[in-house]
Amino acid sequence: MSALPSWPEGHDKLILETVDSTLSEAQRRFAGGVTRPLWILALQQTAARGRRGRPWSMPPGNLATTLILPTSDTPDRLALRSFIASLALHDACTAVTGRTEGFALKWPNDVLLNGGKLAGILLESLASGGRTAAASIGIGVNLAAAPGAEEVEARALRPVALTEAGAQTTPEEFLTFLAPAFARYEAQFTTYGFAPIRTEWLNRAAHLGDVITARTGTDETTGTFETIDDTGRLILATAQGRTAIAAADIFF
Repeated sequence: MSALPSWPEGHDKLILETVDSTLSEAQRRFAGGVTRPLWILALQQTAARGRRGRPWSMPPGNLATTLILPTSDTPDRLALRSFIASLALHDACTAVTGRTEGFALKWPNDVLLNGGKLAGILLESLASGGRTAAASIGIGVNLAAAPGAEEVEARALRPVALTEAGAQTTPEEFLTFLAPAFARYEAQFTTYGFAPIRTEWLNRAAHLGDVITARTGTDETTGTFETIDDTGRLILATAQGRTAIAAADIFF
């Protein structure tokens, strides 16, 4: 494991023993007045949620955290933070385990280990005065244990835990690696835009160049994963031509 980095300057941290959901807590804290980045870490969640309202399993010892990131960015630019969070997670995982092999990023917002789902990201916007005023970035990582296969939907990737990479860490320790990695990529994004983030993400992308399937509701599109564009959309080469997809579930 790498030496513990310094906590990023200008970022606050709140550790809670138990909460319904760190995303819900972020909404409450933001309503109470948050003016700079705040990481909320819960050691236990009683009503965690994933994408599209799906439940998120939270075995003891796993990471459940949400970052409140004050920003007045437009929704499309705000959404690009999921790629920043993915890169930060990848960096934190490699720092904790001391290895890069086995880790990959699955579009749009999952981190994989040995082909299984290790971590997920859920990004929401927070409004003030009728305007978007912050991003709420929820992150869950299977540090100590992974949910059983019966707890995920059909065709979903198998859940895996970081222990499969031969590493053990606590949520607090993992957050100490995650927060400065996110701050570093956020500063890069603010200064140089999405282009370098896009390049870094593609360098870590799972199944780039392979045939994959994107499912939105009852519709499915199958094609070769060519790239992501400058707005973060998935680009597939299909029999009907190149297709850009803004949001979907991906199956390999």
